[in-house]
Amino acid sequence: MFGLGWPEVVIIAIVAVVIFGPKKIPELGNALGKTLRGFKEELNSNNDDTTAEREQQ
Repeated sequence: MFGLGWPEVVIIAIVAVVIFGPKKIPELGNALGKTLRGFKEELNSNNDDTTAEREQQ
């Protein structure tokens, strides 16, 4: 995972909890998930549009 080992991941998680607090972490994860899902849907719809344009030609 980006060249990070488990110790680095644990340190990043601890820093995130200290900065945002334990109650805010699930909200941030949810927002990140929605953002990534929307981004993926746009990429897929863009590929579908390109495929449809090629089929018409």
